[in-house]
Amino acid sequence: MRYRVLLTMSFGAVLLGMAAVTGWASHVQPVWEWSGLRVPPNHAWTIATLCDAYCGFLTFYVWVSYKERRWTRRFGWFVAIMLLGNMAMATYLLKELWALRAGDTAAVLLTRRNPIGDQA
Repeated sequence: MRYRVLLTMSFGAVLLGMAAVTGWASHVQPVWEWSGLRVPPNHAWTIATLCDAYCGFLTFYVWVSYKERRWTRRFGWFVAIMLLGNMAMATYLLKELWALRAGDTAAVLLTRRNPIGDQA
């Protein structure tokens, strides 16, 4: 149950943080005025987009942290996800998909914890 409180606080912070950074970016420059790649980058929406991406990376990492029981694997995947983003996330999901047996359901993919030993 303590994880429920921790996760509630963590994702509450993500929600509030993203609302704050989106509000700030909207105040600095309305999204419909963003000129994209035609002129030098507009810093407010660049910052908001990076915050959004890293909140997504952290959300995915929460699942990885649940699945991986060894702290060394958790740390390694954290570094990979923070440095490589969606490439690391896709690699992790492919690894998990390849580990499924015939007949395994999506519930097995999402909830099965990985062994502590060196296999998979």
